[in-house]
Formats: sequence, structure tokens, C-alpha cells
Amino acid sequence: MTTKNNSTISLNRLAKPLVESLVADAEVLRLVVTKHPSGTRIVDAGIACPGGIEAGRRIAEICMGGLGRVSLVPYAADTASQPAPAFAILVESSQPVLACLASQYAGWTLSGEGFYALGSGPARALWAGEELYGELQYHDREQSAVLVIETDQIPPDSVITEIAAKARVEAEDLTLVLTPTTSLAGGVQVVARSLEVALHKAHSLHYPLDQIIDGVAVAPLPPPCSDFMTAMGRTNDAILYGATVQLFVTGTSEQARDLAEKMPSNTSRDYGRGFATIFADYNHDFYKIDPLLFSPARIVVTAVASGQSYQRGSLNPAVLRQSFDLS
Repeated sequence: MTTKNNSTISLNRLAKPLVESLVADAEVLRLVVTKHPSGTRIVDAGIACPGGIEAGRRIAEICMGGLGRVSLVPYAADTASQPAPAFAILVESSQPVLACLASQYAGWTLSGEGFYALGSGPARALWAGEELYGELQYHDREQSAVLVIETDQIPPDSVITEIAAKARVEAEDLTLVLTPTTSLAGGVQVVARSLEVALHKAHSLHYPLDQIIDGVAVAPLPPPCSDFMTAMGRTNDAILYGATVQLFVTGTSEQARDLAEKMPSNTSRDYGRGFATIFADYNHDFYKIDPLLFSPARIVVTAVASGQSYQRGSLNPAVLRQSFDLS
């Protein structure tokens, strides 16, 4: 399940110019940039400022360590007779394993002093404290770091100190980008994880990651909501019921077909209801939800050697209409 060591690629180095561009354009993007007493730079993308779609798009590319391209495109719905999302987030990467699993995946649990959040982005690869990095045989080394945190509050001093220490950088060389799920920017950067969700599912299915050489994904842009549970439900539904992902693999046609058949969200026993409803039915316990649900709605797996493609799953416009409150 390991992938080739890409140690010459530095996620934090590639992300750095994207971070500097985000900071330079903060006023235009409706962001607020401050300096923490420790010297760490804090980029607020929706807590005490509006933020926006373009900010979320850029933050999503930072999350992918500069190895992904994120853009806004029209959403191609299955039916024109009913209301449907108008636009979608398109994600592409020619280094999907590093971009998605080594960087974008929200695998760093941050807690302390009543604070709890998940961290994603290039700084994870400097810490490399997750078991996943042993499988990937990847560990970044850079003197600056950026971590994107899904939160509606500034982390306490102890958490910021811990991040810098584990990332092995000076506090003043650390940038934290804060993205509430209820904000426009937060919604965009979460839905831009549609490709990452497919990579994570492939990993959980024990598919050889080094065989996944390219990837493209698209998922509808959800409307924001000030209620956290509704916002979280919408961002999840955008992927579970509205995302299409195409993976290009070097394995056999049989392996490609097997992956396609096991990948879509409709293989889950919990499929068919909005995520907020599912979450509530399990008393807000993520671990009780069927893990098979966390998948794109529709998957295409292309075996590049044979040229054969296998498409499984389908979009579910009805659930999206209800979740997004479309009429």
C-alpha cells in the first residue's frame, strides 16, 4: 500500500507562494490577517470577516500543497426539470496521493484549553505523526509551514505552540488559516476535498496507492448557513450525493473495475438520507456512521494501460435539493 518516496517535493515550499499571495490580497478577498504574540501569522477566512468563494478556492489549493488546481465551473446536473445547484468546485491533481493524503486530508487532531479542531494542509507532512506517512514513505522538510484549520475560533496559545513544535518550525515561520464551515470560504475548501475523499476511500479499501497517477473531481457548491450542523450537512452531501470523481490508475482492468464497484457512497447502508439527519440519528457520533458512506456519489476508474473505464454510482439530485433548500 506504500507509494514511491517523493522526498524531493516539498509541500510547504510549493504552498508558500500561494500563502503569500493570499495574505497580499487579504483586503480584496475580505480576509483579516493578524500576528499572534508568538509571531505566528493568523489568517481569518470567515470568523470576524466575510471571506468568500475566491478565498476558499485559494485556500483549497494551499491545502493541497500546491499540487492541485481548484476552479469554479457550471454544475452538470442529471436533470433539467428540477432545481439543481448552479455551480461546482472542480479539482485536479497530477500528484493526487501527495496532494490529497499527505496534505489535504484533515488528519491532525488539535485540542487543548477547551479547543478542538482538525488541521489539514502541508504542515501535517512536517510533523508526519500519522501512521499514514509511514505508508506513503513521505516526510517534508522545510523551514516554514502552513496549516488550515476548520474552526470558528482562534486556537489557544498552547495549541499554536504545539503545532509549531511538532512541525519543527519557529512560531514566526508558521501560518494558520482559519476556515469556519459556516463561511463561504470554509464551504468551498471542504467541498474541494471530493478528490481527497476518493483517495481516502481507495486507501481504506487497500488499493495500491502508487497505482493512482492522476485524478479529477467535481462537486456542487453548497449555499452557506450560519447553523453549523446544517452547513456541515450540506458540505458532506455535496460530495456524498453530488460529486463525480475520475481516477486514472496503472493497475489491471480487473483492479480498476473492482475499485469502481466498491467506491461509491451508495454502497453504504446509511446512503439515501442527508448527512445532517444521519449524524443526528447516530446521536452526533461520527464513529457510528458506516465508513463506506464517506465516498463520492459517482466514480469513474480508468485503467490507463487498457484504456478501459468503469463507472459506478450515481448523483442524487433529490437529496441535494432538500439539503441545499433549493426550490
